[in-house]
Amino acid sequence: MSSTFFGLETARRALATQQSALYTTGHNIANANTLGYSRQSVNFTATTPFPSVGLNSPKIPGQMGTGVEAGSVTRIRDAFIDSQYRDESNKLGYWESRSQAISQMEDFLNEPSEYGLSKSMDQFWSSLQDLSVNPENDGARAVVVQRAVAVADSFNYIHESLSKIQDNLGNEMSISLQSVNSILSQIAELNQQISTVEPNGYLPNDLYDKRDLLLDELSQYIKFDVQYTKSGGNTLPIADGIATISISDGNGGKIQLVSGNKNLEFRVSPSNATASTMNEKLKPTGPITGFTFVQVDENGNESGPNPPTPTIAPEKMANGKIRAIMHSFGYGDNKGVYPEMISEIDKLAKAYAEAFNAQHGDPEFFSEITSAGTIKVNQAIIDNPSLIAATSVPGEEGNGKNALALADVKFKELADLGGASFQTYFEGVIGQMGVNGQEAQRMAFNSATLQLAVEERKASVSSVSLDEEMTNMIRFQHAYNAAARSLTAVDEILDKVINGMGRVGL
Repeated sequence: MSSTFFGLETARRALATQQSALYTTGHNIANANTLGYSRQSVNFTATTPFPSVGLNSPKIPGQMGTGVEAGSVTRIRDAFIDSQYRDESNKLGYWESRSQAISQMEDFLNEPSEYGLSKSMDQFWSSLQDLSVNPENDGARAVVVQRAVAVADSFNYIHESLSKIQDNLGNEMSISLQSVNSILSQIAELNQQISTVEPNGYLPNDLYDKRDLLLDELSQYIKFDVQYTKSGGNTLPIADGIATISISDGNGGKIQLVSGNKNLEFRVSPSNATASTMNEKLKPTGPITGFTFVQVDENGNESGPNPPTPTIAPEKMANGKIRAIMHSFGYGDNKGVYPEMISEIDKLAKAYAEAFNAQHGDPEFFSEITSAGTIKVNQAIIDNPSLIAATSVPGEEGNGKNALALADVKFKELADLGGASFQTYFEGVIGQMGVNGQEAQRMAFNSATLQLAVEERKASVSSVSLDEEMTNMIRFQHAYNAAARSLTAVDEILDKVINGMGRVGL
């Protein structure tokens, strides 16, 4: 026969379990707008029935249920969707950064427009045409000089602007690497906290959410693998465990960025290792030759990796925002969006100036023609426009054939440009930039669309629905009230047994 207090204990368990479900529902509602929060659910399990199997088990018709208990409080999360989201976030990080870099380049080159290099060249060409008609006209010569200065200034401006953006990309690389290092450090710290909770049989769901949010953020910058190991002790089978984050070294091996409560930090080569601030240390000082990793103690001192980690070559760097910045800033042997464009503009300016000077004769018309950043009009010609060689026969009045030939240099096939003219080569450079920009924008849009779709699926699984939580609250509240009523009924039965029995004849 079961105990007199059997029903009392069953009702008590029901009260406690429904109460824990109400508290969990309240926690979900409180965090409905918390970034990265995954809704939690209490898993109800029936307690061990009475009687248990044994030689001394009472002989009753069958086992009786003893109530309910909260088996665990778990997150509602889908690991497959998480992996999909991080893959799409990684692609978006790359294409979004690349699209922004090319978009800035397009803004400064400003082609086609009324203010770009092409327009300056057209005006210079037009002024030479006018000079060919009136070679003795001082006003026409002055206009040629001013238009030539405008062409040189356009080359200078483009070179300077592209160089400044490239320098800003170096700063962006530094900031991004600092963000990555900070994320890795935080994940290692969360691993430490999780490893102290799980062995006690608990699920640190809120710590899991913080770690997953950091992993989502990290996926923008680099592509990585994450593996989980159990903490030991009395860890529950459904516990997530300790995250180990690794990145490919490009040669078939792995570099563990986070292992337990230890983490490595990124470094870029070449950089100023003796710089006073971390921002300066992580800023590349030239075309990137690779990435290395170091361990840092609690005081911020670099202790070096143990075991030593290899350098990742720039061509084998994992996909993501870091790779996109590297591809824009420059790496290896003059590779990258900005180094290549600066090189093209320099080659264009040099080839045109050399051909123009060869046609002009002595004195040279353009000076310091080694790059687009230094080219300028000969100061002697600026001071004395009569030095412009407009005629093919010196002293022959009305002869403007050389001015016409100078104008045609724009359309002359130049060996240094692979047999293309200045006009066609420049159009090709601008056209290729436009194609690259369109591709980057298209891929960024597609990546953003796919990421949004996965994010919506992720939200449908893990996010908090206030309507659903209100429904659960009412459900658990009614269950709690029913358990309380059951407890009251048992209490009344006990009251009759204790205070009402054995009083006959009194």
